[in-house]
Amino acid sequence: MKHVSVTVHGRVQGVAFRAYTRDEAIKLGVSGWVANQDDGSVRVEAEGSEAALQKFVAWLHHGPPSARVLHVETVWLDASGEFHSFFVRH
Repeated sequence: MKHVSVTVHGRVQGVAFRAYTRDEAIKLGVSGWVANQDDGSVRVEAEGSEAALQKFVAWLHHGPPSARVLHVETVWLDASGEFHSFFVRH
């Protein structure tokens, strides 16, 4: 199990990015959360198998159809086991 911390930059707020991200995470069996940041980016903290997280991070590089992802920062860590589902933080 791995943990990934991701910040997605671009046109990623106001385009249902968080809802699509939650749906993709659930589909891949990933737990954690997604939240809008004050600087206009979206932050994701997620845990799961390395294979599932690699697919998830690849998806985050383009996001939903209405998003325009410009840059993705990704930090890989060991899993903490703190997440039991995937949710949108407000």
